[in-house]
Amino acid sequence: MPNFFLHLRLHLNFFTGHFGPSNPPNQPPQPVLNIKPIHTKYVCKYDFLSICKHSTPVARLKNSFDVFQQILTYQGIFERVSMATGQLFSRTTQALFYNYKQLPIQRMLDFDFLCGRETPSVAGIINPGAEGFQKLFFGQEEIAIPVHSIVEAACAAHPTADVFINFASYRSAAASSNLALKQPTIRVVAVIAEGVPESDTKELIAYARANNKVVIGPATVGGIQAGSFKIGDTAGTIDNIIQCKLYRPGSVGFVSKSGGMSNELYNTIARVTDGIYEGVAIGGDVFPGSTLSDHVLRFNNIPQVKMIVVLGELGGRDEYSLVEALKAGKINKPVCAWVSGTCARLFKSEVQFGHAGAKSGGEMESAQAKNQALKDAGAIVPTSYEAFETSIKETFQKLGKEGKISPVKETMPPQIPEDLNTAIKSGKVRAPTHIISTISDDRGEEPCYAGVPMSTIVEKGMGVGDVISLLWFKRSLPRYCTQFIEICIMLCADHGPCVSGAHNTIVTARAGKDLVSSLVSGVLTIGPRFGGAIDDAARYFKDAYDRKLSPYEFVESMKKKGIRVPGIGHRIKRGDNRDKRVELLQLFARTNFPSTKYMEYAVEVETYTLSKANNLVMNVDGAIGTLFLDILAGSGMFNKQEVDDIVAIGYLNGLFVLARSIGLIGHTFDQKRLKQPLYRHPWEDVLYTK
Repeated sequence: MPNFFLHLRLHLNFFTGHFGPSNPPNQPPQPVLNIKPIHTKYVCKYDFLSICKHSTPVARLKNSFDVFQQILTYQGIFERVSMATGQLFSRTTQALFYNYKQLPIQRMLDFDFLCGRETPSVAGIINPGAEGFQKLFFGQEEIAIPVHSIVEAACAAHPTADVFINFASYRSAAASSNLALKQPTIRVVAVIAEGVPESDTKELIAYARANNKVVIGPATVGGIQAGSFKIGDTAGTIDNIIQCKLYRPGSVGFVSKSGGMSNELYNTIARVTDGIYEGVAIGGDVFPGSTLSDHVLRFNNIPQVKMIVVLGELGGRDEYSLVEALKAGKINKPVCAWVSGTCARLFKSEVQFGHAGAKSGGEMESAQAKNQALKDAGAIVPTSYEAFETSIKETFQKLGKEGKISPVKETMPPQIPEDLNTAIKSGKVRAPTHIISTISDDRGEEPCYAGVPMSTIVEKGMGVGDVISLLWFKRSLPRYCTQFIEICIMLCADHGPCVSGAHNTIVTARAGKDLVSSLVSGVLTIGPRFGGAIDDAARYFKDAYDRKLSPYEFVESMKKKGIRVPGIGHRIKRGDNRDKRVELLQLFARTNFPSTKYMEYAVEVETYTLSKANNLVMNVDGAIGTLFLDILAGSGMFNKQEVDDIVAIGYLNGLFVLARSIGLIGHTFDQKRLKQPLYRHPWEDVLYTK
């Protein structure tokens, strides 16, 4: 497993005790912030106090990370060195992915399959507040990756996963990354988010250095070990990865600040060399978790890396640590480097480029100054970015002529199965749909009901009846029709606590059940004997009227069949005490409907049934059923087949279900508001018999 050390080399020839207790001869000074020095020789080229110009006593530096970070970034003066053995990733590396994102994870798994890995590189997913499994594809096979709610549980369940890929937002990225760094199994943390507060990033860097761990980012796309492992969206699509030959290792180590430019350079390097061995984008924030020189020095220790390509940018002084390493002879492999941002001098004022750190703070931080310093230190620096490709090509060819690079055997990567959605969009396959919908569409800028945009419904002042006409009947019905629908809803919303539906809801609510359970218990009572006779009333009255049966013939034929006439009869109302709801509906219809032939036929039937018994009056089911027949027949908007379908499907009972749900919800709230106890039926109201 690679070891990765980041240290500040200081030779404290002055005020050594300011950093801690005095040290015995030939012993390293007391470490600042518990960062363990690995070398007894420390070099300082300038007077420490005159550079810092800090009014606070130097002794406070021990606990002041802000000042310490300022020292680190003054890289022309203090030399920060990274030491590493081996590489960060391998073909067996596994990661924990924080904050589930389907596409980056699937791209990692597709890369695994492309490289011929035996096991997926994503061992587990951490999604705060969620647990279970997430289905993804590993080649043709669908796999289930465990999902954990907390970092500790994921690390315990997957002890071999030593990379933490953090896709949290900038608000929570630092806290979750810090927690990951404290897990003994995690050694590399990649922070993808941009805009992480600098103070939080400094704490991450300090903890990582003190505990021999690596941070890539923030504001990074990640990194890639060609043919072995990649972080998230690194290198982009599978097509780009194949074009850049990243499915097998090459001989070039590459490090950049920019993730976007990394993709460009992967392609460039693949064209003129045998490809990338490892590539890392350190991120464009002011304080990267690891620096250009950290990775260059690490590449220098990897035998498979024969040459190194570096892409820096204006702003900051990170590149100068690489300059110092080159001057000190710590890098014995050719380094092709370019610092972007030379165009900044064309602007009259200081320019902030895309990254937070891409802002020149003086001549030393300009791209020109950095390119010149790198060139003077021995790096191969072209005259322009356009010439960068040629420099890389010539360096690689030279190594080939010297026999330092062996030809890479080209292999054909396996075909990645294409996702169904992608194949459909590209026109390669046809797939049947599983659901048909004709009443609404939510794919545009706003939902549409039967083709009518939501904004139009609101702007025209449409009501609930209009919405029902669109969603149930797929057309805008005349105003008298929609008004009738609304009246039906109002009149049928409730009929007191004693009817069976309300009673069931009340008993369920008093049992402590939730709103939905209480509502459903009442709705399930609706049927042929309670509120569900509207469709039957419409069906039988329509059949009798259309066959021109007299009221006598109709009633007597139903009697012979042993069927009660739906819509006729009431437990309470009588001929001399009519249902007020029925009277209101009939009055509205006679006033507004163009035709009421079905309702008038039902009134004639009622006259005949009242001659038999005083309680055989038309009830609200009969009134709604027959009046809806008049709407369907008299509006001129429905043909005979549509009318038959509406009656057969059960549209009219839907009105009662919708209306009565309002009352059932009200009874639920009423019982909970009154804090009513569990209902128990009284003994005296039960006939116990054998």
